Amino acid sequence: MIELKNLYKTFFSELGTEKQVFKGLNFTINDGDFITIIGSNGAGKSTLLNVLNGQIIPDGGNVILNGNDITNVVQHKRAKWISQVYQNPTMGTAPSMTVLENLSMAKNKGKRFNFTFGLDVKNIEFYKKQLASLGLGLENQLFTQVGLLSGGQRQCLSLIMATLNRPDILLLDEHTAALDPQTSKIILEKTKEIIEKNNITSLMITHNMQDAITYGNRLIMLHAGEVIFDIKGEEKKKLTVEKLLEMFRTKDAKLSDKDIF
Repeated sequence: MIELKNLYKTFFSELGTEKQVFKGLNFTINDGDFITIIGSNGAGKSTLLNVLNGQIIPDGGNVILNGNDITNVVQHKRAKWISQVYQNPTMGTAPSMTVLENLSMAKNKGKRFNFTFGLDVKNIEFYKKQLASLGLGLENQLFTQVGLLSGGQRQCLSLIMATLNRPDILLLDEHTAALDPQTSKIILEKTKEIIEKNNITSLMITHNMQDAITYGNRLIMLHAGEVIFDIKGEEKKKLTVEKLLEMFRTKDAKLSDKDIF
């Protein structure tokens, strides 16, 4: 379980202008949750993920993972619990290394090893099986430099790498946004399969409302740093894009009134 307790975070521009993103945010992520996150630009979606992965330390409040306070644990030390796939296909992999070397590095994250460690026949067959399930032919490119792969192939590799060791939490920051529709669909379905098979607690930011409805067991909408909707179960299954937009319009009007008064 992950608990965000009374989080505060303010950013300052070079001109000294301040923007308060979180103003006492409280949010609980249950074990096994697959949460899709939507919201307008500046709502706090990426900041939320960056607070979880340790890239951003909140000004106040606590981040609790499985009963342990990790609020001030630095990003690289959280890597043994938290994995992330980024929007940019060039992030999350080492372009000058081969596919096999990248997989071996991910598999042995946090361990002391050299680049021959984990490259035995048994591991190679395991990696090939994982890659073959994507249907993109990556299993035949184990000795290809990652920098030579297409964006879609690279993003698929990033997903496999991020989930090899079954992290406590998987963060997906619009990880299909830069891909063509066909490849995006492949990765989303593979994402769902991996998460469900391994019961990985996951958060996925998306701007595609239909994807937010289709995937996951919970859908949250952020607005001005607040969770204004937390939809789950049968209610989520009955959602449509039109219904979701109408809910936001209604809530946005109420929020605007509240801000005025």
